[in-house]
Amino acid sequence: MLNTNVVPAVAITLWVLGAFSVATWALILIKGVQNIRVARNNKRYSKQFWVASNLQAAAEIKGVDSPIAHLAATGFNVLQGAHSNSLEQDLEHSWDRHELLERNLRQQVQREKRGLESGLAVLATVGSTAPFVGLFGTVWGIMSAMRDISRIGNASIDVVAGPIGEALIATGIGIAVAVPAVLAYNYYLRRVKTVVADLDDFAHDFLNLAQRASYRVERDIKPGDARGISNSRNDLRHIERVASVPFSKAAT
Repeated sequence: MLNTNVVPAVAITLWVLGAFSVATWALILIKGVQNIRVARNNKRYSKQFWVASNLQAAAEIKGVDSPIAHLAATGFNVLQGAHSNSLEQDLEHSWDRHELLERNLRQQVQREKRGLESGLAVLATVGSTAPFVGLFGTVWGIMSAMRDISRIGNASIDVVAGPIGEALIATGIGIAVAVPAVLAYNYYLRRVKTVVADLDDFAHDFLNLAQRASYRVERDIKPGDARGISNSRNDLRHIERVASVPFSKAAT
């Protein structure tokens, strides 16, 4: 027969539940800070994006770290790549750019969703297993009480009070650990769904804006590049003026 007094199962159970509780509250704080930051930065970027004069101006918004900003950056990278790698203007290639943009936006939404869901699996695991861990301590405590009764031959309160008391403590702690984990999991899962819905709406709006802009956004132009472009345009105008002059006058 298993000697329940040799293995301190109830004490081990309490330590395991204590570790579950520490992990749960640490994740609750981490996810709380993450959700506050995401909500604030999403609101900040959305405000800057929608007050921009056009899609080109919106592409120049920098310094905001949020899921919507990451989604917009992905879209702008696709549009800038399509502008530099393709010169076709027909409907066929326009549709290809639409598919490329839609696919990249959808993939970015999924990446942001996975980032927001990180840690929720731990909360779900703790919420579903902590009561059973506490129940294991309860069963072990009752087994210890039954063994003491059979060994002593007396079922008085002094014999069974200690083991049964430990069993009840393990059960209560298991429930106390599970409840915050379940509540936090449900709350943060709801927040993830809300943010993902906002990302889907933004991706849909971005597709419509990109379609109006013919799926083309210029890359950022540096001051040196701008001077080079200006000089090239001036040279081109000079060539056009010389070409427009009759040959005899140009020779003189």
